[in-house]
Amino acid sequence: MRYAMPSRSVVVVLLCAALSLTACGWRLQGTTKLSQTMTTTYVDATDRYTDFNRALRDRLRASGAKITDRAGDATAVVKIIKDESGQRVLSVSARNTPEEYEVFYAVEYSVASGGTELIPPQRLELTRDYSYDTTAVLAKQREQAVLREALAQDLAGLVLRRLASL
Repeated sequence: MRYAMPSRSVVVVLLCAALSLTACGWRLQGTTKLSQTMTTTYVDATDRYTDFNRALRDRLRASGAKITDRAGDATAVVKIIKDESGQRVLSVSARNTPEEYEVFYAVEYSVASGGTELIPPQRLELTRDYSYDTTAVLAKQREQAVLREALAQDLAGLVLRRLASL
């Protein structure tokens, strides 16, 4: 089978399209341009394996920051003061069984660089609700876990946008 070479006009059109995408400021979703202050970042947290901590580290790396394991090597320190998630009952049936839950994720963080506090402690909290069905307990537990991970990703994005404004 023979393949035909694309004509010059097709190549020129594709090249112009690629150039216009780079010229308009388009970039991959989830990447943010960070300041020089955040070049080498240390994330100070009591639990390194929470959904939020992992999401924040991934977002920082995707934005070009180097994550270090030693605070002394860092140009900036992101301190995660509080990192908690859970669920609350939103509504119950006439038989007093839960029908709706609210999943929440709350973080409190601050940022310092060279002994100077760049961002004072700030608290962020996001919530999502979902209906509960006693006949699908495993599915609803999985739904809660997925919602919690999504909330952690959203919070990491909010923190990263705040870091980009430094």
